[in-house]
Amino acid sequence: TRINFDFDKSAVRDGADTQTLEGKVGILRANSSVRIEIVGHADERGSDEYNLALGQRRAIAARDFLVNRGIDASRITVRSMGEGQPLDNRSNDDAWAANRRDEFRITAGGNQLVMPSGM
Repeated sequence: TRINFDFDKSAVRDGADTQTLEGKVGILRANSSVRIEIVGHADERGSDEYNLALGQRRAIAARDFLVNRGIDASRITVRSMGEGQPLDNRSNDDAWAANRRDEFRITAGGNQLVMPSGM
């Protein structure tokens, strides 16, 4: 599952993106051995350096959201791909919106996931 960001922003958006992250909190709480990586992405607008930094800020924002809800920061790594891995290669508003995102990958402990109660 991904979350998306507004143009030139790194704040987690209320609504569906917050709900997605809350779901990850539940999964991480129910699976204490799981470690994740959050990878931040940007659209093609802006310099390579700017987009790498923006992707990093986006990944950090998601990590901070999880940490603020009690998930140990040592279980989460972050990195940025900048504009280097677009989901959509077109140059229009829809593509740019899709490319402004964080992606989440399980890096350890995912072989026997337990779903949290209530899911």
